[in-house]
Amino acid sequence: MVSRARSLVTGYPELGLVLVAAALGLVIRPPLAWLAGHRGISVLLATLVFATALTIDPAALKRVAAAWRSLAVALLAGITALPALSWAVAQIAPPGPLREGLATVGLAPCEIASVATTAMAGGEAALSAGVLIGSTVTTVLVAGPALRLEAASGSAVRPAGVIASLALVVAAPLAAGLALRWRVAGVARLAKPAGTTAMIAVALLVALIAAEVRLSAAYAGVAVALLLFLAGSAVLGRLLGTRSGRSASTALLLTTSMRDFAIAAGLAATAFGVATAAPLGLYGILVLIWGTAVAGFRRSRGTREPPGE
Repeated sequence: MVSRARSLVTGYPELGLVLVAAALGLVIRPPLAWLAGHRGISVLLATLVFATALTIDPAALKRVAAAWRSLAVALLAGITALPALSWAVAQIAPPGPLREGLATVGLAPCEIASVATTAMAGGEAALSAGVLIGSTVTTVLVAGPALRLEAASGSAVRPAGVIASLALVVAAPLAAGLALRWRVAGVARLAKPAGTTAMIAVALLVALIAAEVRLSAAYAGVAVALLLFLAGSAVLGRLLGTRSGRSASTALLLTTSMRDFAIAAGLAATAFGVATAAPLGLYGILVLIWGTAVAGFRRSRGTREPPGE
């Protein structure tokens, strides 16, 4: 068990960074909590999205056109089934910040790291990149109205404010990063340092979010809710890929079951206050462990299967 855990961490450095960052966030709470309360999450989120956009190869995205049906189904599930699932499991937690934070998980786009885990698993990374971009755009469009419907007191959430924040912190950096990568030839050389920057941004986000955690008995319900959401989204992702080939089904499984905890935290903080982002750090750790485990399992199966299967 210990050796397997160590291999997961060493095989996927982002996971190791996240675990260390979570521990630091719990220990060095006051300064990190201050940063979280002073736009720290938004700044890091914008950095993460921009750096990730620089790593997306334009040539790979051209292949997404051939899988447009799978892409459309994944995006539709992301704005219908997953928000409903996160709202349902959030009812396990007591009313207040923890429940409100949990409800935002299903509204987030697919996890940025799902592109990497799809590649690790031997899946169609181009399809994952397409889902990443498409789900980010749909999140910007639907998150505000959806949060108002989900909120216990609808008047507390202003959809226009949520949309404006997402446009500034997510949509604008994504568009800028993609435009630079696609239009400026020399930017391709920055893909590797951009990936490293994205990993560091993820770790720092986890630290800031973990600093908001106040461990109590209520977190038992939070953990159960998050595990149920992860299981439900994994089942949905598996169903979406039943009629696809192995590469596409792997991409659909991982992009559907891995939602972006950082953007979910940004949504929660914008809509309900910084304290509601606390459960998302735990989700980030769980989802990275899950994605890494799936990637390792699928890759090992792929090496044992005859070519063409």
